[in-house]
Amino acid sequence: MKKVALITGASSGIGKSIALNLNKNNYYTIICGRQIDRLKQTKSEMDAPEDCKILCFDVRDQKTVFKEISELSTSFPNIDVLINNAGNAHGLAKITDDEIENWDLMMDGNVKGLLYVTRAVLPFMEPHQNGHIINISSIAGKQTYENGVVYCASKKAVEAISEGLRLELTSKHIKVTNIAPGAVETNFSEVRFKGDAYRAKKVYEGFEPLKSEDIADLVWYVLSAPKHVCIADVTILPSQQAAASVIYRK
Repeated sequence: MKKVALITGASSGIGKSIALNLNKNNYYTIICGRQIDRLKQTKSEMDAPEDCKILCFDVRDQKTVFKEISELSTSFPNIDVLINNAGNAHGLAKITDDEIENWDLMMDGNVKGLLYVTRAVLPFMEPHQNGHIINISSIAGKQTYENGVVYCASKKAVEAISEGLRLELTSKHIKVTNIAPGAVETNFSEVRFKGDAYRAKKVYEGFEPLKSEDIADLVWYVLSAPKHVCIADVTILPSQQAAASVIYRK
């Protein structure tokens, strides 16, 4: 029987690459996101699109998250893997200059949304005493940088949630892995800069950033570890990045 993986933020970037990779490696994938057209595109690119189910919701919407995931029980007695990838960055400014709306978007999506999805999925894991939760954090969760205080705080919360879940779930044979990527070239910066493609492109100039496929490969490596091995926490950086705010550019 195929293992089942639920991936949030699967309509683009890292989440999409993870979904495609797991589907290629014989997982049944449940892909979640806010934009149905992009989710359909992700599904159409899969090696086995028949082994994919789409759920369209915003992780910030607590009622819809619980409704959509609970209804999976009629088709899926268990979910083997949860990839908490959905998240966002909004703005790059000092606390005194930033828009409070940006704070709400990041805290609601990166922290509360991750908690909602995790809470909704755990009933598919705990009775079976088996499962693996992978939270996609960020180097920003380990090293705070100027003008990104709230984003960094939200990712530090993800790190704490990963640690806490590991404490609570290891006795139930559920693994928890925290993955903290450095600079990955996706639409991340374009979202942060409100669609300013020129400014977003400048973020990745002068060095070779990670690709979303690099994170997908790491996820596969983590999931492929023997049963007695839990890879608890991984930081993955481009070779020219030394810290959250230190990149050596040509």
